[in-house]
Amino acid sequence: MLGQFLRDVKEYFIRRILLIPPTLIGITMLVFLIMRLVPGGPMEEDLKKLMGQSEGKSMKSRETSGFHLKPEMLMQLAGEYDRDKSHFRHYLEWLGAVPRDVSKSAALFEDGAMSAEVKIPGTTKSLRVTRQPNGSARLEGIDGSEVADWHVRIQTRDDQWRLWKAYVPGAKEMPAETKDRAEIYRSEFAGLLQGRLGISRRYQDPVALMIRERMPISLFYGIVEIILIYGICLPLGIVKAIKHRSWFDNLSSIAVFAGYAIPGYALGALLVVYVCAPGHFPMGGFVSDDFADLSAWGKIKDLFHHAAMPLVCYLVGAFAMMTMMVKNSLMDHLAADYVRTAIAKGVSFPRAVFRHALRNSLIPLATTIGNNVSMLVAGSMFIEKIFDINGFGLLQFNALVERDEYVIMGTLTIAALLMLIGNVISDVAVALVDPKIRFD
Repeated sequence: MLGQFLRDVKEYFIRRILLIPPTLIGITMLVFLIMRLVPGGPMEEDLKKLMGQSEGKSMKSRETSGFHLKPEMLMQLAGEYDRDKSHFRHYLEWLGAVPRDVSKSAALFEDGAMSAEVKIPGTTKSLRVTRQPNGSARLEGIDGSEVADWHVRIQTRDDQWRLWKAYVPGAKEMPAETKDRAEIYRSEFAGLLQGRLGISRRYQDPVALMIRERMPISLFYGIVEIILIYGICLPLGIVKAIKHRSWFDNLSSIAVFAGYAIPGYALGALLVVYVCAPGHFPMGGFVSDDFADLSAWGKIKDLFHHAAMPLVCYLVGAFAMMTMMVKNSLMDHLAADYVRTAIAKGVSFPRAVFRHALRNSLIPLATTIGNNVSMLVAGSMFIEKIFDINGFGLLQFNALVERDEYVIMGTLTIAALLMLIGNVISDVAVALVDPKIRFD
């Protein structure tokens, strides 16, 4: 029987794991398209500056001021912000399903000219782009030699018009000085499937590196938080259920609900002023400046000395929900007929509680595992800001404020993946504690 159950769990687990990739793709695609379609992004901000508009200036003048913007400047800006292709194409490039353009450079065709020289990025050399009668282009060295690894595209007046009318509202036609444009580029697969999450627009650092630097900090707080939540709330809820309406139950209820009523960031501000400022605990940071010079035991003490106050703020709200969930669920099962029958047949009360009622009362608790797994890196922006913790939550918030698209997509991918994995773990955990669950 146990073997059949394990086989069923294995099959169900595999099915759920196979659903994670398409679900993750759906989540990331939806967020990617929303970011691209919502106005007011970083490219629009740069366009305002190029058109001589300040943030507080009315946009009514955009129709006329847009024509002071040169098409070449708009095309270059669109290439830098990945707006020169369709949104779906750029999503596939971010995903790593199709190659993306790198090392781009461009030049204009002079009136009547059939060729243009384009400088190779990072060098003093140039390549010649020659129009072909069929509308394509030939790329070669200045001396006529063949060129490897480089590609070319011609951006005609019509191609530039599609971008121009999208970013210059009210435009009726292209400026008279618009010229066809030759762009050379190299292409490579550099996306999520290759482990590359792009470059931050704000900090010009690889997003994967930014996440990797903050991950240990968020994992530390997340793991310790989960251990403390389950390690304290589970036994506390059991004792409260057994000693219902006793002085211990009443006092502990006051304590946990008082903590639940206080926002973690508000408590953090109070702790900084009244506990950290007098010198009892550090004002902020993850470790001391001389952490590397400390002994192993000294490093442990220093780490938890810095983490004590932030952990209090992280845990203050979670205690009440988890404790009362355990208590109420256990009380419902203690009042059930099967527990009373077991006691009437001579089963001791502790055995009836821990052998029969407790397992069934853990079912609601098992459903929270998925959310708690995502807590491993979620963090809290306000708490991290108050205690100067350079964690995952603050990175997410800053990316949203600054519209740093690749950082948003990178952090979203990590958080969504953990949530999906956590949901699978929750389902398996519920099946282990609920005998009514069957995987058919």
